[in-house]
Amino acid sequence: MATVAVVGGGVIGLSIAWRAARSGHIVTVHDPNPGSGASWVAGGMLAPLSEGWPGEDHVLSLGAASLDRWPGFADALRAETGVDVFTAEESLTVALDAADAADLRTVAEWVGERGHEMRLLSRAEIREFEPSLGPKVRLGLLAPTESSVDNRTLVDALRVAATAAGVRFSDAAVHDLADLPDDQVVLAAGSASARLWPGLPVRPVKGEILRLRVRPGATPPPQRTVRASVHGRPAYLVPRHDGLVVGATQYEASDTQVTVAGVRDLIADAEKIFPALGEYELFEASAGLRPMTPDNLPLIGRLSDRVVAATGHGRNGVLLTPLTVDAVLAELGGRSLADAQYACPGRITEASVG
Repeated sequence: MATVAVVGGGVIGLSIAWRAARSGHIVTVHDPNPGSGASWVAGGMLAPLSEGWPGEDHVLSLGAASLDRWPGFADALRAETGVDVFTAEESLTVALDAADAADLRTVAEWVGERGHEMRLLSRAEIREFEPSLGPKVRLGLLAPTESSVDNRTLVDALRVAATAAGVRFSDAAVHDLADLPDDQVVLAAGSASARLWPGLPVRPVKGEILRLRVRPGATPPPQRTVRASVHGRPAYLVPRHDGLVVGATQYEASDTQVTVAGVRDLIADAEKIFPALGEYELFEASAGLRPMTPDNLPLIGRLSDRVVAATGHGRNGVLLTPLTVDAVLAELGGRSLADAQYACPGRITEASVG
């Protein structure tokens, strides 16, 4: 089997390393601080159906194919580590005004026509499912097959699984892929990938999140991931064992400083969805850099005979992890994965072999 260098130790890189080592490859992960980047600042939503929109067929196809793989991926990880990473089993998108309600109906119809299960909920039905949601919620869209995971529990479990599989870790920074002695290189460096493969169309986009803890006597959090659009801004609340993750802002910026305006907007928007939010403890505000591409699809596939890309996942890195792993392992074995065809790097880049 080949020696494989995985450059980048986020959820994507750690997952590829774990599975590649289990397949018999000799694997080294290169990252000064694995799991500390965008993977650490994530909501953990697995929601490709709720985020579907007419015309974005390729985005839906990739997301749905990866969502289908998540139960098996999580089962394999739990078998090796004893850790269950799931925090919710369904997602609920809610509308606060007539325009948002119309959008939910559009999503339900379009996604349903493509064979995926979704259900519109009336105001009364929403109260039965999630009685703590705000009085302005007027329509809901339930996705029974969508779930969410605790991203930090996932990172920790993947490190344990990778180590147990024999993966080695190097904290030396990689400045040139040509310096690595391995037979194959997997570029999974997120927003830093373009520095290592000039011309790769990946840019950093800043996102801020809040982590909230339930205080004694506070209203329990929703049991499902809850999403909405508030004043045109996307907002979500994702359950955790001790509270909620609230997100997320999005800026064309490359710093990881949390802004006052960002925290203000997140709290204000989330309170419209879940009024009891003010009872909770705000114990963390953090920001990460999502690796975005021009068409919002990842870059998964060969850049050269030696280098395979696994980057550009934007805000869907956790969702797309199982599909990306299968696609990269197929490339390492000399094949291509049909389900990942829309993520082929050649569609938007002519990056030459360095």
